Amino acid sequence: MNILDIIAKKRDNENLTKEEIEYFVNGYTNNEITDYQAAAFIMAVFINGMTKEETTNLTLSMARSGEILDLSTLSQTIVDKHSTGGVGDKVSLILLPIVSSLGVLVAKMSGRGLGFTGGTIDKLESIPGYKTNISIEQFVENVKNIGISLISQTLNLAPADKKLYSLRDTISCVESIPLIASSIMSKKIASGAQKIVLDVTVGKGAFMNNIAQARELANTMIEIGKLANRQTICILTNMDEPLGYNVGNSLEVIEAVNFLKGDMPEDLKQVVLNIGSYMLKLAGKGDNLEENKKKMLENIKNGKAYEKFKQLIENQGGEISFIENVENIPKAKFIEPIYSLKSGYIHQINALEIGKIACSLGAGRIKKEDSIDYQAGIVLQKKVADFVEKGEILAYIHTNKIEKLENAKNNILNNIKIEKEKIEIPKTILEIIE
Repeated sequence: MNILDIIAKKRDNENLTKEEIEYFVNGYTNNEITDYQAAAFIMAVFINGMTKEETTNLTLSMARSGEILDLSTLSQTIVDKHSTGGVGDKVSLILLPIVSSLGVLVAKMSGRGLGFTGGTIDKLESIPGYKTNISIEQFVENVKNIGISLISQTLNLAPADKKLYSLRDTISCVESIPLIASSIMSKKIASGAQKIVLDVTVGKGAFMNNIAQARELANTMIEIGKLANRQTICILTNMDEPLGYNVGNSLEVIEAVNFLKGDMPEDLKQVVLNIGSYMLKLAGKGDNLEENKKKMLENIKNGKAYEKFKQLIENQGGEISFIENVENIPKAKFIEPIYSLKSGYIHQINALEIGKIACSLGAGRIKKEDSIDYQAGIVLQKKVADFVEKGEILAYIHTNKIEKLENAKNNILNNIKIEKEKIEIPKTILEIIE
């Protein structure tokens, strides 16, 4: 067996065996296969696709290319949640304390943001003192003690995926369903989850631009889950406009805290309740989804979810006064309002462009090594379908870079479309695939 034969088979649109896929993954992970050979293989996959069996074998090989987290000592079904990425997506910060307060163990490894999509770890690190990089032993101990721990990916999880993801980015082979599905699912399997709920975002600020692509990705990941003995449910959610109102790290922490205290933007509420109701079901905490949603709302109302969030932050060294009073969270030097130039109904708030603007203000990274300005971002005052008067505030810019203000103002105005005609509030939950 050699890499040239494997590349040729996939180039000629032939199916690869499990052994051939393992040979490729192991060889590339161990640097026995060169980048240019791997690039040829990936391009062949991009052009010709993969069968479900090939995609599953690629996923499992990537998952086994490094360490696999063993959570069996927790003696309870671990249900993981993952989003394919978006703008203003602070769902994990809100949802995971809620389900933990209802008796579901939460052992979650999250990533950092890159480009216009935010990362849960960056948001948590905007809370002074919060430790995301702790030992696996401490991680598991935290879950045993308080039922929840959120950390960065400290283990050598799916190293093949890290190499392949970087390579795909450099050769314009990112938009491939088998490669996206295997990337996501290999990390979930390596993270030790037995059951998985996936938020597959769809729209301008998402990786999947249309519902057909999202369905294909969801069905592929569900099929991988079945073959890997991991029950997987996909919830397709709208990412044409940012989720909630706040975009940026500490700004999203503020919105998360306010949500847990009962101030719930409707679109964010729908995503949290729908994903959470399935997490509770998979964890054996109730088969009735509507009842599960009621339980979640009750634990927001009675303060148990908020208390669980405080417990999480305090247990991992975070400054609890920042959570108890969000006014204590440091703000950017410059907070500038943006006024509407006309009256009418908001027809579009372009999530992709809003994410890029927030990134340019310092809220995100263009390269992995870039530093984050935790205070930077955008706070919207309106959602799609809302009416706005001329001169009314559409949004606030938060930045420490005064030279970025004028350009950001103009860009935001260009990406919020206002028309005379009234429109329907867009659907948030587009589809649920089991």
